[in-house]
Amino acid sequence: MLLSLTTPITFFGGKGGVGKTTLAAAFALDASERGGRTLLVSTDPAHSTGDILGVSLGGEAREITPTLHAMEIDPEAEADRYIADVKERVRQVASPRILDEVEREIELARTSPGAEEAALLDRFAELMRLAGSAYDRVVFDTAPTGHTVRLLSLPELMGRWIDGLVSRRRKVRSLGRMWRNVAGAAAGSAGAEDDPILDSLEERQERFRTARALVTDPERTAFVFVLTPERLPILETRKATAALERSKIPIAAVVVNRVLPGEAEGAFLARRREREARYLEEIDRDLARYPRARVPLFDSDIQGMDGLRRVIAALEGAA
Repeated sequence: MLLSLTTPITFFGGKGGVGKTTLAAAFALDASERGGRTLLVSTDPAHSTGDILGVSLGGEAREITPTLHAMEIDPEAEADRYIADVKERVRQVASPRILDEVEREIELARTSPGAEEAALLDRFAELMRLAGSAYDRVVFDTAPTGHTVRLLSLPELMGRWIDGLVSRRRKVRSLGRMWRNVAGAAAGSAGAEDDPILDSLEERQERFRTARALVTDPERTAFVFVLTPERLPILETRKATAALERSKIPIAAVVVNRVLPGEAEGAFLARRREREARYLEEIDRDLARYPRARVPLFDSDIQGMDGLRRVIAALEGAA
């Protein structure tokens, strides 16, 4: 079920510690081995993707196999890059007299709530456009649930906000034209048709619109929730699925990870299996509207290509 997903963009999300990085990496490896050039992107600050793959990853895509590339995005580095870009654009239009003050205000914005999310959204939008061009598939291993839900809801919110900025900037530009028409040569004309600020706003406006269209298109994007048969992951998944549904983001599947295998024995495991059975029934009842798969708890850590292929084999036989 999970391995049959063919959307160009796939997000894996869930509560911290449930194994979403392992599932995302296994899914990406399988997609790449089925013939699709695949990019695996980690946005989880914990960054265990490189550990699982057995390589060192950074902010640029690295070749893992000829058809699989991977990268780990650092939210702080993205925010710094975003702010540097804003400063560069401002320098093109701001008067030297006020430039220092403007840059101080920009630095204050860097530490404000939501700055890293806005920068990440910009990077997300950039990477999502690679699906179907530089890569056949882009797979995102996302940060823990709450952060991811906020991030995926941002295209709609930021889109509305930037629409307002573009509208106001166009009004300012229109008033400038009116003033030049009235004042004539005294108003000056150099650079009258150049507006780097408006160009930047319109570029981001189009980027956010594209991101919004992509994350809400079930033909292009799928979201996979990973959870374990335990109380808190179930509660968090219920809330998160409801939030994504409100944002019209398509949820393709739910994977229940680390289910006790049937051959596990002993009184302790018997009691744990009894409790687990109740949680599995709860998951099947409360998340019945989504396709579901179960992956067993393995007897060793999942690491490297051989470990990921064990997960792929379990997904192929998942029920």
